[in-house]
Amino acid sequence: MADFSPNRELVNPKFEGYKLQVISPVVARHGLPYKPTQTTASGRSPLSLQEVQSRITHNHLVLSPASGRVLYVDARHRVVVVDVDPTDSTKSPRFDVVYELPVAISTAQTQSETVHREYPSAAFLADDTAFVSDGRGSLYILSIPARGPATLLSSFELFDKEVTSLPLPFRIHSVARVSDGTVIALLSSRYYDAETLSLLTQQTAATHLQHRHHFHSSEFDVWAARFTFPLNMMHVDPGTLDIVWRRRGEEVPMLADYDASRNAYALIGSSTYREIGAPHTPAYEPSPDEIAPVPRAGEDLDAVNNTTSTKPYPYSWTQTPDVVTVAFALPSSTPKSNITVLFSPTTLTMHVKGVPDIHEGIRLPRYSAKQLWDRIRPSTSFWTWDREGDSRFGILSVHLDKMSEGQKWMHVFAASGIRSSRATASTGNDATAGGDDDTDVPETLDPSELYLIREAFEKYTEALRTGEDASGLGLGRGVPSLAQGEMDDEVDDSVGRLAAFTWVSEDGSTPPWWKKNSTSPFNLLSTPLPGTDAKSAGLVIKNSIDGLLYVTEGGAQCSSDTISPEWKHTGTFSALAFVLASKRDTRFTHHTQNAIFAFENGSVDRGGNVYIYRRSSPNQLWAKQSVLKVGDGNAGSLLGVGAFKDNNKSDSTTVVCLCENQLVVLYDVS
Repeated sequence: MADFSPNRELVNPKFEGYKLQVISPVVARHGLPYKPTQTTASGRSPLSLQEVQSRITHNHLVLSPASGRVLYVDARHRVVVVDVDPTDSTKSPRFDVVYELPVAISTAQTQSETVHREYPSAAFLADDTAFVSDGRGSLYILSIPARGPATLLSSFELFDKEVTSLPLPFRIHSVARVSDGTVIALLSSRYYDAETLSLLTQQTAATHLQHRHHFHSSEFDVWAARFTFPLNMMHVDPGTLDIVWRRRGEEVPMLADYDASRNAYALIGSSTYREIGAPHTPAYEPSPDEIAPVPRAGEDLDAVNNTTSTKPYPYSWTQTPDVVTVAFALPSSTPKSNITVLFSPTTLTMHVKGVPDIHEGIRLPRYSAKQLWDRIRPSTSFWTWDREGDSRFGILSVHLDKMSEGQKWMHVFAASGIRSSRATASTGNDATAGGDDDTDVPETLDPSELYLIREAFEKYTEALRTGEDASGLGLGRGVPSLAQGEMDDEVDDSVGRLAAFTWVSEDGSTPPWWKKNSTSPFNLLSTPLPGTDAKSAGLVIKNSIDGLLYVTEGGAQCSSDTISPEWKHTGTFSALAFVLASKRDTRFTHHTQNAIFAFENGSVDRGGNVYIYRRSSPNQLWAKQSVLKVGDGNAGSLLGVGAFKDNNKSDSTTVVCLCENQLVVLYDVS
């Protein structure tokens, strides 16, 4: 299995953070004479979440094995080759249109209107040979000379004849020579069964909303297409692709490449890829009877015929960095003039006059100089009273302005912290003497659920009147803040993508050494920067808040029946997941052996940055961080990235960024 075991000697638990290192590479921005596009695909069927994510992370820029040459397809389906001198920042790149992809014109309402096209994609086989997909189902193999137009060697189309007679849109992931005369291209496409495709073709945009439940899930096919070189000269009609094997999964692959050392293909995606016809194991969803509730303190979930009503908490509360909001349920008949709330820097006083102390079994809160958990600003604290219409209970909201902005409160009142281990008291005449209001009330994380306390009191008093069980009521579904710690787990968990390996032999079968292993998922933070050596760059995997760099060990011996690929932890990017969590506009995250590059998507009005995080040794408390401006406000969104290594400088990299309106080249990024 993909065993990413960390080497504890390379992990730095004492790491404190990153310090800014100012670097001054030459940044050259060049207007694009031929502009690409990221217009969404056409069609009346919806894009699935997996397709949207795949399009967001699609790299429109393709790098040639020859240093300094890149390729992209513009909005008019012209294949554009750009030659960049990675050692000369004074020389402008040369843009050449080498080929124009044919564009089919369809007037009939067919599959072409119901199945979304893919973005055009490409891959270089050699310096002078490129495979280009038009995103509509056709593949073109071009011979691209050093100067001048390209020559079309041959063209092909991808079909799934069991479903439709029309070509399927696909994306090219990689092209590799597996022998002297054989080349394999790895492609991916969305899978449509005959029933779904027929329904998409027949329905209109209006009726689609009535049938959206048919498209709640999507599957994707990975195809291995074989080509024999030298290719025969092109015929009038394109040929059908020679498919060696085909796999199916629930996600678009993140990476798909050929590993010559193992004579096998490595597929990395958020799902595994099974053989066609193999049973699909759906995700298990428990039935309502199988879902066990989490017990509260002192609650016996195994008790039978429990008719004792559970009293709601006396109040509910939530907080922001500068305000604590506390909500109390009071009888809606209470006049506002009968409510007195006074603030001091350390206490809260609240008296409600003119109503009984006990209302339908509920003890109304009463505070006399009640000590707060922390200091507040009395002049900017306030309260509001909402009668809630015809309801029996209204909401008294008290807003406490924190004296120490950013300080996290553990409780509202100081006494709650002292008595937090005690169950809710059932005696006491005054809150100040340690009554109901000294109970440990957990924070409600969702502010909208503050007002569920009113419904809890409504149901509780009704349960008292009817004798029904009111257990489980209280402050809504919010999780106590103490259980969350100081870190925002939801944000931190969203960093990276869940991934798993699938290994496929050259004939499409599962390698013997992989059959004996499971496909343990891992959280992928970064992939190799296009243009660098992917084999030596490895993968960066999330481990707590760190990013661990793993590379594969071994060579051809790993293709035996007993030895599977082993991953070795060779370095650590300390606190990488933590710092990436603050970058909400990141589009691409790639790495070299010594640095992480986090590219922002950017926008028309401000442009984006690339954040560079350096690797540090295990005994260093600080690492270096650099920030470079990519867009200048006119570049538009970032569409693709790549890099060239300077053969004369091992630590120097030239980064190329393709934006909507500009080609941005960062020279000598060290």
